[in-house]
Amino acid sequence: MTDVHSSNYSLRDEIREYWSIRSETFDLGVGHEIFSDAERRGWHRLITRHLGQGEGRAALDLACGTAVISHLMHDLGFAVTGADWSEAMLSRARAKAAKRGSDIRFIMCDAENTMEARGSYDVIITRHLVWTLVDPRAAFAEWYALLKPGGKLLVVDLNQDKKTWAGLLRASLEKITGKPIAGMRDADLADRDQRIRSQLFFSKGMTAESVVTLLEEAGFTGTVVDRKMHDIHLAQARKMPLLRGLDRLLQDRYAICVTKPLT
Repeated sequence: MTDVHSSNYSLRDEIREYWSIRSETFDLGVGHEIFSDAERRGWHRLITRHLGQGEGRAALDLACGTAVISHLMHDLGFAVTGADWSEAMLSRARAKAAKRGSDIRFIMCDAENTMEARGSYDVIITRHLVWTLVDPRAAFAEWYALLKPGGKLLVVDLNQDKKTWAGLLRASLEKITGKPIAGMRDADLADRDQRIRSQLFFSKGMTAESVVTLLEEAGFTGTVVDRKMHDIHLAQARKMPLLRGLDRLLQDRYAICVTKPLT
């Protein structure tokens, strides 16, 4: 494992290594992979509500991980590029796409500096990426440049620091029993997760309003904040232990859709 105290080892390097390690079990987690047709239909409804049908339009799935969202977009007829900074994630994504016979293109890149051609995408989608960004202003400027005029960006994320009663109860029970009720079970990895989170731009919380402010600073318009995602979250909760499922239903999760102006 890389020495995290090395002067040549940056926060971005640690984030990439962390998610590479997480790739080994990523598809086992509810909320990562999809485990029911009900959840899949919910995602399709959310995507079409904001981005419409694909009809061959170019779509970029940023921080695609193992290509869960990429395949949802592919289902809807988009010409999909999945981008991730972790080669381990991309290896699993490519294997999944090959098994399913989908023609998704995959690239390894930094979401804040993709090196993709300017104005080359009709839509961009991200799920649970924005909270991990070191420099969201740079990322949003990059995404704005990647879109064609009139193109749309759909951000799906959450305010991780807004605690629910179910989440607090679960945490209390874990302290009392000394055992994790659900979630990350590797203590070293959990500590690493917390250390990374403490250094991120949104380390103090990420309200939808704070994200919208930065998106509009980058030039995006036509902002829509959508919290009508209960079909997705209910389908996920049904596959989770009770307290974790209740926490999922009560969390401040949202989708934000913005547009690059035509002129």
